[in-house]
Amino acid sequence: MSDELFRQQIQIINRQMAILHGHMFELSPALQKQVSKVLEETATALDNLLLIYEEMQTNLEASAVVESELFQQTQQAMQERQHYYDLFQFSPDAYLLTDANGVILSANGAIAKLLNVPQIYLPGKPLATYITQSDRSCFRTLLNQLTFVSDVQNWEMNLCPRHGKPFAALLKVAVARDDSGLIGALRIGVHDMSEYKQVVTQPAFALNSEDLPAQATIPLTQLPPALDGLQVLVVDDEADVREFITAVLESQGIRVTAVATAAAALEALERFHPDVLISDIRMPHQDGYSLIRQVRELEAQKGWHIPAAALTAYLAEDRETAIAAGFESHLHKLAQPTQIIKMVTGLSRRSPT
Repeated sequence: MSDELFRQQIQIINRQMAILHGHMFELSPALQKQVSKVLEETATALDNLLLIYEEMQTNLEASAVVESELFQQTQQAMQERQHYYDLFQFSPDAYLLTDANGVILSANGAIAKLLNVPQIYLPGKPLATYITQSDRSCFRTLLNQLTFVSDVQNWEMNLCPRHGKPFAALLKVAVARDDSGLIGALRIGVHDMSEYKQVVTQPAFALNSEDLPAQATIPLTQLPPALDGLQVLVVDDEADVREFITAVLESQGIRVTAVATAAAALEALERFHPDVLISDIRMPHQDGYSLIRQVRELEAQKGWHIPAAALTAYLAEDRETAIAAGFESHLHKLAQPTQIIKMVTGLSRRSPT
C-alpha cells in the first residue's frame, strides 16, 4: 500500500467516526457514554497507527540508503576480487595456493604451463605429485616444520612436469594462518632455476641414489667436494628431523648415525668417534646442553675432540648460550640443506681426523 492510499484510509475512518459522533444525541445517555468511549479509543489507536506507519517509512528510507551503500561496497569488492584474481591468474610468475598438507587449492596459468598440466586438473592434486620422487621426503618434512615458521621460506626442489624432464626450482612458501593461529593455506611461488644455477648430478635431498631418475638434478651453491666418508652423529627426538638431516648429509657421501636421545648418543660415542656432532637443544629427559657437557667430559678422558653444532626449532633460541655451553655452531631446524652441509663441512675442518 502506498503512503497516499494509507492516509486516505485513515481519513475515511475519521470521517465515519465524525458522522457517528454527530448522531449520538439520538442514543440513550448510557449508550452515548459507551459509544463516546469507543470513539475515543479508536481515535487514539488511529493516531498510534499513524505514528507507527511514519516510523516504518523512516526505517524503510534508512534501509534503502544502507542497501544502496552495501550494493556499492559489494560492487567494489567484486571489482577488487576480479582485479586480484586477474593478477593471480594472468601473472607471468607461477603461483599456487595449497592447504597445510600441500594439496593444491588453486593454481594460475603459469604453473599449469610449467608443469604441463591443464589448469582445471590441478586443484585437488597433491603438489608432491609434481616433485621428483627423490625430493618428496624432504618436501613432506619441510611441510611438517611450517608450524614453527612465520617468515617466507625458500625451498630448492626438483619439479617433474607431465611428460617432461625434471628441472631445478625455487619454491617461495608463505604461511597464511587463521584466527586460531593454525595454518589455513600456503601461498607458493615457483621459479624455474635451471638456467641460473650450476647443476650437480645428484639431488641434495636424495635418500638413495638408485631411486633417482636419470635426469634429476638440483641446483646448489659451491660446496666442498671432499665429504665422502665423514662421520656425523645426529641427536634429535623428532623422527622427521632425523630423517631430513640424514637424507641431506648422506646425499653428499657423509655417513650418518641418528639417535633420538642424549643417552643413546652417549652410548654411540662409546663405540665410535664421529667427526661432527649435531644435537637438538630442546629434548625430553636430557636436553642438548646437558649432552654437550657430558661429551666434553668424555673427550677429556679419551683425549679427542668432537666439533658440535646446536640445532633448535625455536627462533628465539640464544646462540650465545649454545656457544657458551660448548657448541661451536648453531643452526635452526628449518635451515636449507646447503646451510646444513656448509656447517658440517666447516666443523669437520676442526676435527683432528
